[in-house]
Amino acid sequence: MRRGRAIVTTDTNDAVAAVDAARRIHAESRLDGVLSSCDYYLPLAAEIAAELGLPGPRPEAVGVACDKRRTRDRLDRAGIPGPRHRLVPLDDEAGLVSAVEHVGFPLVVKPTDLCAGMFVRRADGWAEVAAAAAELRRFEVNARGQWREPVVLLEEYLVGPEFSVESWVRGGEIHTVGVTDKSLGGASGFVETGHMFPARLDAADRAGLVSSAESAIRAVGLDHGVVHTELRLTGAGPRIIEINPRPAGNQITELIRHVEGIDLPRVAVELALGRDPSTAGGDDTGGRPRSAAVQMLVPDRVGVLDRIDGASGVAAHPAIAAVDFKQPGHRVTVGADNNSYLGSVLVTSDEPTGARPIAEQLMATISVGYREESAP
Repeated sequence: MRRGRAIVTTDTNDAVAAVDAARRIHAESRLDGVLSSCDYYLPLAAEIAAELGLPGPRPEAVGVACDKRRTRDRLDRAGIPGPRHRLVPLDDEAGLVSAVEHVGFPLVVKPTDLCAGMFVRRADGWAEVAAAAAELRRFEVNARGQWREPVVLLEEYLVGPEFSVESWVRGGEIHTVGVTDKSLGGASGFVETGHMFPARLDAADRAGLVSSAESAIRAVGLDHGVVHTELRLTGAGPRIIEINPRPAGNQITELIRHVEGIDLPRVAVELALGRDPSTAGGDDTGGRPRSAAVQMLVPDRVGVLDRIDGASGVAAHPAIAAVDFKQPGHRVTVGADNNSYLGSVLVTSDEPTGARPIAEQLMATISVGYREESAP
């Protein structure tokens, strides 16, 4: 059995200090690989792996993928179609006005350096742009204490359903596992309310999404690791939303594990260790469901969770693979991003596209009771 042998404390927001600490650990007891489960530390993990000569993606490529501005610039240079967009300093009101005129309404206001859909807003008029920019100005430090870049990205609002392509890369060779679909909602309209794998698509659309995702992965230079690429399928074809150099969140990897038998977090570990993960599941397809879906419970108000009614009935349904709900007393924020869920249901089906309607029907039977938070 392998066990951790020591804990070294360092400031992981100081790249120089973190790399130095990793070197000291490596000199005393050789490290086998470096990984991070947090978006904000993916560039640091790649830098440490490179400094120690361990397997990993090129740090520069991870830095591009983790910065939505740099991603857009790189895709533009590669000739990969995307939305009209402009980057503007948050304190430049004249620049915001000019950017709005260039992009046009409706548009999407988004930060370049956050995750989970935080502060992503649709704007149909100037007042909404100004409000979104003001909201971002007040959020100067992310959840890990890192100072944020004081800029905002304005993008053309793309019309069409949203999907993600799940891949892994080794030695520059891309292996795509499949395509996941998603439903969106919540207060912002960009909260991920559900997913199904595999996505309900015809062969041509599936091939187009995969081709676009793989072209984008090559364009940003990702040559190693698991990649989760988000796209919209517009009337003009697939368009890249963002590229994430990590396994997908929101239980998408669980959907894939149920259907394909491929464990993408395990694949990420195997790649970090320099191993070939191509045999990490997926060979024996007997008895597996043909689709799996997760549906999220998204709050529509602020308060304190008092009860969730119907959960026991949902848990007893034969299609259920997993159920998870918050407990009474949980402080509820309005569903403006992917951090605000009150719970989820995960179901499987023997039909190729059967899981999503079951998950939606089961979640529709759930009701939520709130109470007002007591004054201190």
